[in-house]
Amino acid sequence: MNIKSLCLITLFAAVLVPFIAIAAEPLTLESSIEIALKNSIVLDMAKEGVKAATAQKREAITGFLPKLNTSYSYTRLNEAPFSRFQGLPPVPPFSALNGMEIPAGTKDNYNWTIEARQPLFVGGGLIANYQATKIAEDAAQIEEIAKRQDVVQDVKIAYYDILRAQKIMETARQSVEMLTAHREVALNYFKVGMIPKNDLLRAEVELANGKQSLVKAQNAVELTKARFNTVLKRKIFAPVEIADVLKYQPFEKSLEECFEIALQNRPELKIASLRAKQAGKLVNTARSEYFPTLSLVANYGRFGDNPSVAGSDFKDAESWYVMGVASWNFWEWGKTKFRVDASTAKENQALGAQRELNDQVALEIKYASLILQEAEKQIAVSQKVIEQAEENFRISEERYKERVATSTEVLEAQTLLTKAKSEYANALGDYNINYAKLQRAMGVIIQ
Repeated sequence: MNIKSLCLITLFAAVLVPFIAIAAEPLTLESSIEIALKNSIVLDMAKEGVKAATAQKREAITGFLPKLNTSYSYTRLNEAPFSRFQGLPPVPPFSALNGMEIPAGTKDNYNWTIEARQPLFVGGGLIANYQATKIAEDAAQIEEIAKRQDVVQDVKIAYYDILRAQKIMETARQSVEMLTAHREVALNYFKVGMIPKNDLLRAEVELANGKQSLVKAQNAVELTKARFNTVLKRKIFAPVEIADVLKYQPFEKSLEECFEIALQNRPELKIASLRAKQAGKLVNTARSEYFPTLSLVANYGRFGDNPSVAGSDFKDAESWYVMGVASWNFWEWGKTKFRVDASTAKENQALGAQRELNDQVALEIKYASLILQEAEKQIAVSQKVIEQAEENFRISEERYKERVATSTEVLEAQTLLTKAKSEYANALGDYNINYAKLQRAMGVIIQ
């Protein structure tokens, strides 16, 4: 090997080794959640909802501030305005056939005005509208939290599903190894005439079934990884290596404690409460139309017979005034009443939805708690069953080697052991998944 080849190999190693190291490092649950939150489209939509609600609140604030408007106009008359005095003799140059006419304006008229209008009283509608939009902003922010918790729950479920599938796949692989070893023993016994061919065929059939189960388990792992990549918004075929965090951690809170935690933390309950409050404010907004409105108006204007609005021989260049304006729509054929009735009905609807959601959350917590307890008991049972199945398989295998047990007994013992390990993996996965669901039901999954 020459120096040039050695340099190239060194260069490739320097470039590739870091990437290999990075690719081989497994994803933790925390880093997976971070990636999912960063890439989540649902969360981006929720953030846009917060922006929209904030903009609407700022729009409502402008209702308290004075409104400014300006206009510029040009008017061309067919003739210059004049005043006619009947019965007076015409005096040049102001003369006419039927009396004296005196010019009072110009044909070309330019006007520019600027006006400020400050609302003073609108029946409480401005305040109620602002309060409603402020509540809507708070609800949108909590909605973002709820979507964030949904993403975290989805990541945890997908993460635990992979670990469960991998444990089941490992159990299937161990089963194939044990079946292969048993088949080799059976083959040796058959060659020396110690067992009939049926026993060998039975061992080979079970080995084939075990290999098929291993293929299914491998496919299940790939499917869970694909779903995991989908949740994280990664390419569906991207390689997935994750850290094993599938474990049993006792949950010691009572059902009543879980519900109290949900009342304090569940985002959906907070949103429902805010929606009911917002509906009440909208009722006040509708009721404000029963009252008159009072505004202060200030106007400044300029006039001229040319575009510079510098005045004319007949009118001053500028003028201004300040006035108070009171208006009251006292009859609209029940329009305001109907609007108040509709808003009141929506408020009652929101209050009913809030009470209904409380019941749904209580039922959700109850269900998640029961499923969690079921999985917890299954873990304890499966651990005991595994111990017994391992001992049963060991004894059956030893007895078979000593020719006091049949091949069928060994295969049955091996099947029981594989089933016990698979049930334990399922129970452990179900426990962690339902633990995450219970945390989401209480609104503390991010904590």
